[in-house]
Parts: sequence; structure tokens; C-alpha cells
Amino acid sequence: MFMKSSIVRPVATVSAAVLLALAAGCSKPAEQGGASATSATTAQSAALTPGRAASKLGDLSTFRSIATDIAVIVDKGDLAAAKARIKDLEVSWDSAEAGLKPRAADDWHVLDKSIDKALAALRADTPSQADCKAAMGVLLKTFDTLEGKG
Repeated sequence: MFMKSSIVRPVATVSAAVLLALAAGCSKPAEQGGASATSATTAQSAALTPGRAASKLGDLSTFRSIATDIAVIVDKGDLAAAKARIKDLEVSWDSAEAGLKPRAADDWHVLDKSIDKALAALRADTPSQADCKAAMGVLLKTFDTLEGKG
């Protein structure tokens, strides 16, 4: 009998430690290349801004802002700079995937495909300003639609 009670306590302690470690492993880290901190900040600013409709994905303003920058650069005809800037959108979007996709997978896929089309247009062997401008227009319209503005 003494043997059972002396084993129960360490087993319970180890089990509790394993469960805590698993729970911590399932949560998103506080810093993931700064993307989650940015997401938290933009989510808070959206909550504080009256009249702003957030999408099911949450606050997309950071991504839309980058897309707007790219569209302006494309309008100026500097496709090389736009190609470099769209990398920022790709990286930030990919790093936020784990936090955004579970919220509204269908919306996430719609926006992801639109981003992919813009990436393809800007990364074409010989990118056309008209194609890039059209792809960026579709991307910005997708943001607006998902945020209830379009």
C-alpha cells in the first residue's frame, strides 16, 4: 500500500507538467517575427475606431495598407519596386495564417487567392503594368468586400 501512494504523487506531478506543456504548445507564441504583436495592435485599433467594419478574419488594415502602397507604386510604373514591396505582403500574410485562417477559412482562401494572383502578376517574367494594376485592383476590392465596404 505504501508503494502505491508514493508513486501517485510523482505521476500526478509529471502528468500536470505534461498537460501544461501541451497547453502552452497549442497556443500562439507572443512574438512570432513581430507579426502577432502587429496583429494584436491592429485588432485593438480596429476595436477603438468607430464605424469600421472588421471582417470575419479580423482587422485586415495592415495587409490592405501594404496592398495600397503596392498599387500606388504600380500606378507610378515602378514594377520592380512593387515586386519588392509585395514580398512584405506575402511574408506578413503567411506569418499571420495560423491566427487568421481558423476564424473564417473560406474568406481566408478568397483573400489568399487574390494575393497569389497579385504576386503572380508582379513576378511574371515580363510583368505588364496593366495586368499588375488589374490584379491590385481585384486585391483591394477583395479587402473591401471582406470588410463589408464593397
